[in-house]
Amino acid sequence: MNLSGKVAIVTGASRGIGQSAAEHLAKAGASVVLTARSEGAIEDNAKAIRDAGRQALAIACDVAEYDSVAKAVDETEQHFGPVDILVNNAGIIEPIGRMDELEPDDWGRVIDINVKGVYHGMRAVMPTMRKRGGGVIITIGSGAAHGALEGWSHYAASKAAVLNLSRAAHTEGHCDGIISINLSPGTVATQMQRDIAASRMNVVSNIPWEDHIPADWPARAIAWLVGPDGAEFAGQEVSLRDETIRTRIGLS
Repeated sequence: MNLSGKVAIVTGASRGIGQSAAEHLAKAGASVVLTARSEGAIEDNAKAIRDAGRQALAIACDVAEYDSVAKAVDETEQHFGPVDILVNNAGIIEPIGRMDELEPDDWGRVIDINVKGVYHGMRAVMPTMRKRGGGVIITIGSGAAHGALEGWSHYAASKAAVLNLSRAAHTEGHCDGIISINLSPGTVATQMQRDIAASRMNVVSNIPWEDHIPADWPARAIAWLVGPDGAEFAGQEVSLRDETIRTRIGLS
């Protein structure tokens, strides 16, 4: 994969899938901007990428606030140039709990980050992508988009919305060369899975840790999807549960 000359923004890049995705995109030659609400971890991650001889910048950004996202995109363009790749990875599931027990503000915060955060990213990069003749938007989805689980009403609702946001971005942008793909990775060995396990709520909390895939897998899938092979999946949901997809990416 050769992404030399490309500029990528990865949200939620302080750890897990976002951190690994930033590393793989940079390794492929892209200039990468890592964003998260606090700058500490993303600056460390960006420094590690720079120390490896690649281009990376950390920008603190709250995806729930459009002005914050738009500012991060402006800073990216000033530093590296127009955005070619957006990875909508930022997302939360906490607090886990039954919908009639969670505080409305806590429930709404999940929607603010998981749904509005994805829209804000798309809204901030699509006008320039459209003018330049294209770009790629990868949004992290979930199997929860297709079925509700106890304690996950906010998360399931958000991922169903995100799936359709990805489809909407395709519908509205594909004629101008914008490729929008929803990546459903399955259960990944990240802090989110530790939080889910601690909740002891629904069947996912009982999945053994060794059965979760490493964050490196969806990160490698992202790097593959933003390349030439990803075009055939424009407007679709790509699942890493699909053995055919795993084989094509080179995951075992």
